[in-house]
Amino acid sequence: MPASLSELSGKDVFLVAATLRPETMYGQTNCFVLPQGEYGAYLMNTGEYFVISARAARNFAFQEMTEEFGKYPCAAKVMGRDLIGMPLEAPLTSYKVTYALPMKTISMEKGTGIVTSVPSDAPDDWATLRDLQTKAKLRDDFGVKEEWCVPFAPIEIIEIPEFGKLTAVTLVDQLKIKSQNDKELLKQAKDKAY
Repeated sequence: MPASLSELSGKDVFLVAATLRPETMYGQTNCFVLPQGEYGAYLMNTGEYFVISARAARNFAFQEMTEEFGKYPCAAKVMGRDLIGMPLEAPLTSYKVTYALPMKTISMEKGTGIVTSVPSDAPDDWATLRDLQTKAKLRDDFGVKEEWCVPFAPIEIIEIPEFGKLTAVTLVDQLKIKSQNDKELLKQAKDKAY
C-alpha cells in the first residue's frame, strides 16, 4: 500500500472502478490509473474507504453513500503513479491477483478515475495493456514490472458474430492499431465494439 494510504492499513480499502458494462467484469486483467491523477480515500457509510477521484466522491456523497449527505472528507490523498503496481483482487475474474497499471488517457471528470481493464472487449484497454507488455521502455518510464502485465492475456467473455470472442483484439488487428496513441483508430474500434 502506498505510504500516503498507510494510515488506512487494516481497513477495507477499495480502488473503485465505474463501468457501463458489468457483464465484462469477468474479463478483468488489471485496472488502470492516471499516473498524474490525484485520488483520495473517502470513507463510505459502510465503513469502507473508496480510492476515487474527488468528483466521484462528491457524487457518492449526494447519493447518500457517505456518513453525512453532501459531505465527503478525504482521509488520505494519493497520486496515481503511487498506485501503480499495487496488487489487487478483482471480483469475478479468473486471475487471483491483478495489478494497477498506468493509462495516460483516463479522465478524472468521468466515472471514478479508476478504469477496470477488460482487454478482450475494450480496444483502449487492449492497446494500452499490449503496449505495456511489449515495450520495455514504456514499462521503465512508469516503473512497471514485467510480471504485473506480461502474463495477463485477454479473457474470452462475450462472442460477437462479426468479431469473435476477442472483439478488441480483432478490431485492433483489423484497423492496424500500433499503440494506445492511435486515438482516431481506437475511437473507430470502440464505436464498432460498443
